Amino acid sequence: MEEKLWGGRFSAKTDKKVDDFNSSIRFDQRMYASDIEGSIAHATMLGKQGIIPKEDAELIVKTLKEIKVDIDDGKVEFLIDAEDIHMNIEKILTDRIGQVGKRLHTGRSRNDQVALDIRLYLRDEGTEIKAMLKNLLKVLVKLADEHTETIMPGYTHLQKAQPINFAHHLLAYYEMFKRDLGRLTDALSRMNFSPLGSGALAGTTYDLDREFTASLLGFDGVCENSLDGVSDRDFAIELASSLSIIMMHLSRFSEELILWSSHEFSFVEMADTHSTGSSIMPQKKNPDVAELIRGKTGRVYGDLTTLLVMMKGIPLAYNKDMQEDKEAIFDAVDTVKLCLPVFTDMIDTMTVKKENMEKGASGGYTNATDAADYLVKKGMPFRDAHAVIGKMVAYAITQSSALDDIPLSVLKGFSEIIEEDFYEAIALTTCVKERKTLGAPGLARSAVEKAKAFVEKL
Repeated sequence: MEEKLWGGRFSAKTDKKVDDFNSSIRFDQRMYASDIEGSIAHATMLGKQGIIPKEDAELIVKTLKEIKVDIDDGKVEFLIDAEDIHMNIEKILTDRIGQVGKRLHTGRSRNDQVALDIRLYLRDEGTEIKAMLKNLLKVLVKLADEHTETIMPGYTHLQKAQPINFAHHLLAYYEMFKRDLGRLTDALSRMNFSPLGSGALAGTTYDLDREFTASLLGFDGVCENSLDGVSDRDFAIELASSLSIIMMHLSRFSEELILWSSHEFSFVEMADTHSTGSSIMPQKKNPDVAELIRGKTGRVYGDLTTLLVMMKGIPLAYNKDMQEDKEAIFDAVDTVKLCLPVFTDMIDTMTVKKENMEKGASGGYTNATDAADYLVKKGMPFRDAHAVIGKMVAYAITQSSALDDIPLSVLKGFSEIIEEDFYEAIALTTCVKERKTLGAPGLARSAVEKAKAFVEKL
């Protein structure tokens, strides 16, 4: 290869192993569209400001658009010797239009160019992930709408606790993913400022119109400090954090689905389209999609940790360490984009076994709290009621009986204030429907309607 674009100061060629070590083209080439978009805006501004001849700016813009089409069509081979996507595209430009192409980098450094490109790229990727989250929210609300009357056990410590409806359980995840959507929106809003014009670290002596290029690129403004403009990667870290939380929520839900699809629970069954079998055990139907999502969550956590550790000891301004930001954030983005659609399809196609869910709620004395509340409403102090029902449960366990199977005459042995209405008070449907405090399962129908109104506006 001919002399590097920065090679004027050097008298010897870069060692081949150093070239390979230094190069990032194998992973940053995915940003070619963002790099060209930024370069078009920069060239347009240079021409507008009279920093380069307007006709040169127009030729640069025209040629950059042609280069993008050629890359889209697979007609361009990037070179490791050119180090990165930025230098590759500038070299292609210069090869095509000669000296005019060399004017593009006027008033610009690779430092602010890289910072710009990654913001543009991640902004687009984040917008795609937002669309995936919105689709997941819609599927969750649709499922919840179908299961406001489906009773299931609620758990604490993975022990049966109180009866709820499946809609209420689904809406808990709806709230998590709704927060994820808000976090992602916030992260993208803080990302949406242009570093272009920050130069290497101290701006430039050229009369750049930074606000103009920011406007062309759809930014909300410019980075106000040139040192920060080139050295900030908070936006990548914040995005990785948001993605990690999304994966945490996917993993929690996946863990429950793995449990629920087991023979011991049998609350749901995954569709054949989203399950796998065993090479040796013919009967197996494995929830591999959920398991892989659970496993890939740690990968995204690792990407976040990589970014945090990379940045923690870097003095201002740009340092080559920061090249390591791309593989980590790209991997986090790719992983979430891989997981969200397949998870959404998995829950959209699974079979919910209503009878097994209700049967699960009927065991484990999930109505014991309601039994205590019954006594409280009859005038007994709650702590005394708690003790009475605790003894009642202990007795029922010895008889292998549910509370509502104990004869009234025996119940009165625990407390004389128990009457025939006790059985209705502790019926599972009553237990669920009478929980009407704000945010409780008894209001699942109105919660679903509120959620439907929200997702319809997305």
